[in-house]
Amino acid sequence: MFTKNRDRLLEGEIAAKFFAAVLAGPELEPLLSDEHFSVDGTLIQAWASIKSFRPKDGGGAPPAPGRNGERDFKGEKRSNETHASTSDADAKLFRKGDGEAARLCFIGHVLMENRNGLAVGGVLTRAAGTAEAAAALHLAQGLPPGPKTLGADKGYDSRDLVMELRELGVTPHVAQNAYATERATRRSAIDRRTTRHPGYALSQKKRKRIEEIFGWLKSVGGCRQTKFRGLDRVGMAFTMALAAYNLIRIPKLLAQAA
Repeated sequence: MFTKNRDRLLEGEIAAKFFAAVLAGPELEPLLSDEHFSVDGTLIQAWASIKSFRPKDGGGAPPAPGRNGERDFKGEKRSNETHASTSDADAKLFRKGDGEAARLCFIGHVLMENRNGLAVGGVLTRAAGTAEAAAALHLAQGLPPGPKTLGADKGYDSRDLVMELRELGVTPHVAQNAYATERATRRSAIDRRTTRHPGYALSQKKRKRIEEIFGWLKSVGGCRQTKFRGLDRVGMAFTMALAAYNLIRIPKLLAQAA
């Protein structure tokens, strides 16, 4: 077990160094913004069947006989507190939006520079409601010194995250999540002192380019559903896929700049 854990950590370190090496070199400096960035997360389906999501106490009705026996979940309450996948314990049952099916998955988070839309950071986490904010703060802590902006969608509009980003010297260009209904009213943590600047609107436009990265990761990079298990191995594959995306984009950008 110790050897397996050590090998997985080594794989992650190699992937991180390779990702950093792809972005290194003086010829890339003109391509990369050192001031304006965006962050977002996307679900990566785990290599685990929903039928593997079993009660932690060993209870629950077993699947029907056979290699791929049916399993009836009707009327059964399932949550990550009471259940876990027997195939991948790090995979969590999660759905990103209302009306979407819950899946066993991870969340891949990407930090993008806004000049040319290259990925300059990434991290994989277990799926949880607070994962995106925590990952955004973690990635922001690795940004270069000096004035910076960080664009994000309204899912990142929380007072705690906005406050912590400002403490890091990062201006949060987060989309406002404010509403007023008969049942509830919500005020955004982003006010006029941020939104009145032209740069805020530009960040909101630029941040949407991160969807191009997610689209490539899922259609070409093998990240729609991972073929690995465990947070470390899936994270390694995610980092390598981000490096591959940059390797494809950089030669085209250099040719345009020549």
